[in-house]
Amino acid sequence: MAAFAGLSAAAAAVFAGAPPPSVAPLCRRVSLRLPRRPLSSDRCRFSSLRIRATSSEETSSVQIDELISDLKEKWDALENKSTVFLYGGGAIVAVWLSTVVVGAINSVPLLPKIMELVGLGYTGWFVYRYLLFKSSRKELASDIEDLKKKIAGTEE
Repeated sequence: MAAFAGLSAAAAAVFAGAPPPSVAPLCRRVSLRLPRRPLSSDRCRFSSLRIRATSSEETSSVQIDELISDLKEKWDALENKSTVFLYGGGAIVAVWLSTVVVGAINSVPLLPKIMELVGLGYTGWFVYRYLLFKSSRKELASDIEDLKKKIAGTEE
């Protein structure tokens, strides 16, 4: 106990492995004056409410097995597996690099606030240009559909 001389009696007892001293006298000294509410109405209201959480392990295991089998089929159907690893590694490097750049921008004083203002300005322009009027919303929807077709390779 001499090693724990600077600590309180309770902390020294915990570190030494002994049971802590009684905390009851401390609790009696503290008194909180809170308004009392009748609890009987709350008890009656919630007494009829019964909740039971259940889980169906069969359906979750079946879904997991289907997912794994689908992934295996798609992986076996790939011809260039090395390309998948290359793209995956490139994506991880891109995410890491973007976090480094954002961290560097955040460390420069006043620059994060300027970037925030630029973002707010662009958001305002985007809302005005594409979301405010019905004709511009239709234009945005057609642009998105064209982009989907380009990405999927189904463009005519």
